[in-house]
Amino acid sequence: MIYLDNSATTKLHPEVLETMLPYLKEEYGNPSSKFYLLAENAKKAVKSAREQVALLLGCEDDEIIFTSGATESNNMIIKGVHDYYGKISKNSNYMITSQAEHPSVLESFRYLEERGTNVNYLKVDSFARVNVNELTEELHRQPLLTSIIWGNNEIGSLNPISELAQEFEENNLFFHTDATQIIGKVPFNLKDIPGIRFLSMSGHKIGGPKGIGVAVIRKQSKEIYTKLTPLLHGGGQENNYRSGTLAVHNIVGLGKAAEVAHKHINENITKLEELEKYLIGLLHENLGDKLKFNSDTKNKIPGLISLQFVGVNSELLIKKLSPYVALSSGSACSSSKPSHVLTASGISLEEVRQSVRITLNPQINKADLEIFRNIK
Repeated sequence: MIYLDNSATTKLHPEVLETMLPYLKEEYGNPSSKFYLLAENAKKAVKSAREQVALLLGCEDDEIIFTSGATESNNMIIKGVHDYYGKISKNSNYMITSQAEHPSVLESFRYLEERGTNVNYLKVDSFARVNVNELTEELHRQPLLTSIIWGNNEIGSLNPISELAQEFEENNLFFHTDATQIIGKVPFNLKDIPGIRFLSMSGHKIGGPKGIGVAVIRKQSKEIYTKLTPLLHGGGQENNYRSGTLAVHNIVGLGKAAEVAHKHINENITKLEELEKYLIGLLHENLGDKLKFNSDTKNKIPGLISLQFVGVNSELLIKKLSPYVALSSGSACSSSKPSHVLTASGISLEEVRQSVRITLNPQINKADLEIFRNIK
């Protein structure tokens, strides 16, 4: 079977597994303990992993907060900012997001909305991108927090995050982006984008283990940390942002995955672009007008394609092909519902039901994609 659902998760990289194994066997110390060797080894391993992730993202290592994944990071940032600053800000009742966000972002805002917060869910265009002018016109209302996804997890479109971040920096307003799908596929350096105050990502999207992610919380200055209310209270780990014993084995796995992603990012992008071009050409050659693409052809995540097999129910197609190729109809986090992203983009329910998402990975070859030549 060829695995082409890499937006849902990725295979654990062999170097990641090798790095993790000692921390699942003999190096089992708690990094919050003191003085003895097992604890100190764990502490050093966590520090090293934090530096590896910071290098990949281009931020300070003490701005890296380890979480269980991007879902927790999104919840932590959105709810934490609202709880802390809502008590001291006159603009606590207004926040902004878009209609095409990941469910963990949308549901966090809906949670706050049910408790009286005024949330503006911005409309998106046919490729699920927000309108920059529409968003910047709202900044005079000084939203408490704005959260816009960087690369859409269902159709791959990139929002103009750097451009938006500049507006938030100039207006001294909080801006958050869920960058989960672009890590290792779209190069950036947070030091060049100071307007991004908060960022979320998950380890298992870049060849790391499941159950580990990062909330980047940028400092106000070299010595002043940005405040928010923790989602988890307890021992005060992670600069008092998140309590709980650190999952050292997962953290070192994420660190190694970040190192590998940073080292190979350019060649991986090139490979993904080549594979995508080859696959689209093959599909056009084989199926022609039986295809309709939901994804844009530019300004997108390389290797992520959303398309319609016209007149074919996507779930039936995915089941039929499941012995040979792993595909999906959309986000793994909302698989029981019609895609809210495609619906927000103006696609009809019938078109949603015939849509399939293909996400390539650099480890496959063009020959692996020949299976699509035989689909009729």
